[in-house]
Amino acid sequence: MPLLLVIPSIDISEGKTVRVVQGIPELNCPEYDNDPLEMAMIWRAENAKMLHLVDFDASASHSHSNFELIKSICESVIIPIEYAGGIRTLEDADRLFDLGVARIAISTILVEDRAEAAKILAKYGPKKVISCLDAINDEIVVRRRRIRTGIDPIQFAIELKNMGFERIIVTDVLRNGMIQGPNINFSKRIAAATGCKITHSGGVRNKDELMDLQALLGDGIDSVIIGRALYENRFPCQKLWRIAESGLFS
Repeated sequence: MPLLLVIPSIDISEGKTVRVVQGIPELNCPEYDNDPLEMAMIWRAENAKMLHLVDFDASASHSHSNFELIKSICESVIIPIEYAGGIRTLEDADRLFDLGVARIAISTILVEDRAEAAKILAKYGPKKVISCLDAINDEIVVRRRRIRTGIDPIQFAIELKNMGFERIIVTDVLRNGMIQGPNINFSKRIAAATGCKITHSGGVRNKDELMDLQALLGDGIDSVIIGRALYENRFPCQKLWRIAESGLFS
């Protein structure tokens, strides 16, 4: 039976792993390892099949200060790396793929420069370029999820489908990092409107909610990005993984 793909998120700011709450990075959270490379290796040891990296410095200022770190992560784990953050040009995409990233997720550019987004999609195709749909109260938000656009999420998702995108990462920003439960209905609506494959993001806090998403594989929701709940060890299997890895990183 097909299984929901669980993708750990590593959110990076100033070269460190950060906790993200409603799209805002928080530094120096004690339960997070400061070293994103070590965190990537830990998630790989815990059987992750893919990692989702978010570069908040690139999102904020188009900085490439974390690119060497991204390259090191790509070289150190033998699983695909999905990257999001500040991708504004075809040249940005070229450089990221040169670093070893397997897949990129674009968001703000889809609103602000759709022609450039189309160039990226045309060059690399929908398996390597996916779209992000970030919303607050049924309104698309961009620029690190801080700028409201007035755009309806369903209409936006249909436009992404018509552009040629096959996968959408769907995030209800108000659930992001809050450990208050996922807005599964929102992801279901996007899936139903588009027929795209959906990666749910935001709010998942326990095994039961993973099983709720697992039940929606037939509706097109085939994967989930999880950050805070994994870092806080909220899943029973993590205890076993931590015992198994205890000698690897000491």
